[in-house]
Amino acid sequence: MEFSIRIGDITTEDCDAIVNAANETLLGGGGVDGAIHRAAGPALLEACRSIGGCPVGSVRLTPGFELPAPWVIHAVGPIWHGGAQGEPEHLRSCYLRSFNLAERYNFDSIAFPAISTGMFRYPVSDATRIALSIARDCDQPGSCIDTVTFVCFDAATAEIYREIYREVFDADPAQA
Repeated sequence: MEFSIRIGDITTEDCDAIVNAANETLLGGGGVDGAIHRAAGPALLEACRSIGGCPVGSVRLTPGFELPAPWVIHAVGPIWHGGAQGEPEHLRSCYLRSFNLAERYNFDSIAFPAISTGMFRYPVSDATRIALSIARDCDQPGSCIDTVTFVCFDAATAEIYREIYREVFDADPAQA
């Protein structure tokens, strides 16, 4: 797998699937979730309504509708309550299940936001370490996933991703 970290708008990513930092209702909200719903158009809301929600730590798949990415993986990350209420396990599950779903559907490219670090207040450094550790562990021979992009909303988050990438991978990340 080739990994890159960049600052940008995940709704403009041209890849097989983007990951949505969703809430349990899947009906849109603020931050990344709201932006994806707005960019995908009203058909995404209808598709999410038909799913009926998603528990924390799980993922669901919908078409991307008006997005450049044909698919959206909705990952429901945990709200931060200090770390003692299963938050790390739920966040790990979001990333692992997203990678597993991408493998199941033979996606060769996927883009992730910093799940749970915005409105759900998960500490960025802790969440980044989880995201990059799962990505490293999923980089296995025979994987159909060739390209993984971590799309950060701002420069501060991207710098944290780059620093932790160097720790986890013992290398410098690509910058798309």
